[in-house]
Amino acid sequence: MKRVLSLILILALSLALFPHRSGALADEIMYASDFSEGTDGFYPRSMGDAVLSTENGAIIITGRSSDWHSPGRDFDLVPGEVYSLSVEVFQSEADEAEFILSVAHTKNGTESYENLGRVKAKRGEWTSIACVYTAGNYERFVLYVETMHAPALSYSIRSFTVSGKTASFGAEGIPSLKETYAGLFDFGAALTETECLSDARMSFCAGQFAIVTPGNELKPDFVLDLAGCRRLAAEDETAVAVNIDHARPMLNFAMKYGLKVHGHVFVWHQQTPEAFFHESYDVSKPLVSRDVMLKRLENYMAAVFEITERDYPGLIVSWDVLNEAISDSDGSLRPSKWLTVVGEDYPERAFALARKTAPEGVLLYYNDYNTAIPVKRGGIMALLKRLMAEGNIDGYGFQMHNSVGDPQIIRVAEALKDVSSLGLRLRVSEMDVGVSKTDDASFAAQADYYRELMKLFIHYADQMEAVQVWGVTDDLSWRAKNYPLLFDRDGQPKPAFYAVIDALQ
Repeated sequence: MKRVLSLILILALSLALFPHRSGALADEIMYASDFSEGTDGFYPRSMGDAVLSTENGAIIITGRSSDWHSPGRDFDLVPGEVYSLSVEVFQSEADEAEFILSVAHTKNGTESYENLGRVKAKRGEWTSIACVYTAGNYERFVLYVETMHAPALSYSIRSFTVSGKTASFGAEGIPSLKETYAGLFDFGAALTETECLSDARMSFCAGQFAIVTPGNELKPDFVLDLAGCRRLAAEDETAVAVNIDHARPMLNFAMKYGLKVHGHVFVWHQQTPEAFFHESYDVSKPLVSRDVMLKRLENYMAAVFEITERDYPGLIVSWDVLNEAISDSDGSLRPSKWLTVVGEDYPERAFALARKTAPEGVLLYYNDYNTAIPVKRGGIMALLKRLMAEGNIDGYGFQMHNSVGDPQIIRVAEALKDVSSLGLRLRVSEMDVGVSKTDDASFAAQADYYRELMKLFIHYADQMEAVQVWGVTDDLSWRAKNYPLLFDRDGQPKPAFYAVIDALQ
């Protein structure tokens, strides 16, 4: 009874002490441009023809011949830290022009690029670009403003600012999600490579989560080494080369703190290089045969299992073998290269190969979304029964990228009841709950929805392996505009966090 009263008190106090911050980040300005006496470290990124000049507190770039010709500046950013970036752009030569705030980053002498924020600026109007950037694991960072489809356009920039977050993660004395649900199921989260470079963020995550999943870094387009594959294919079309370097920061973090890892994903119609399906790994050549494709898949799985088990023994406890194979419209297998090249039985073959190559004890899952929609669920149930008939599947992963009230809790309950009746292990693999507004009422409704979801999961605790939110803080969520997670952009607990804690009562 004392525990119940304490949790109720914590929930009430959380609304007053830790309100969700929907405004600007709690930032400290690290750099603010001042072009009154020169370009302040900015230089023209070009082949030599572009020129920078200053006028009225702005930089003007002229003489461009490519979109990437731009004013740029080196910044000492810290890998893993989150920065707010903003700049104003102006042009007077086109009715409208698109501008991109980008970063060129360098590691081991190799430069790569990311587009961070975009805006369309009308003629004669100063227009702002603002975005949040988590610095990756690089040695050099150059921020610059380029154009899209306007290579000769002259333009100006001003008010360039770079701000670093000063808020710490969490709040003193808050409960631990993993400790709260210990003994029922693992509570976890998805993380990205850059997040894992921040010691402060990772120390916080280690206290809250028992299991983590790489959001992208173990997907085929991150792991397949196509250059290596092409070299090997000269002698063996089925040979596969892999590289897990993008996943290592997260795997190292999990190993350091004794956390479990769920692998995501082997077979998916998205984020798999097109070249994987073609002869010589060359998209200009024909598709490979069914037999070659299945052997490539076997070799790919075997290589990933071998390198992860060698370097991180026992760390990855489960894998999504197959992801989102069912069509939303009629419950059939969705069109994909896997269906085209391998055929209707590619799901069964994928699980058979995974079972053949996986380390002993690793659980194998099928993962999908919209399980609460009857037509989609019918197709999922049929596929699960097919897979169970061969005995190579261990469980089903529910993606729940929901919004408040959508789907209704009763529909989620129906989905859990149906799938659980098959006797498979269950996991909530990707959970977040979006809101359309950022007022107190919306965040209270979000908290209520999370609470009701968690009550359902608790009911199935005997079959539930894990419940994982798809991200940690709102600002780094793939649905950032919908503020869907348990911690706000400053790392502070939202009402939804306390509702998840409270659901156990």
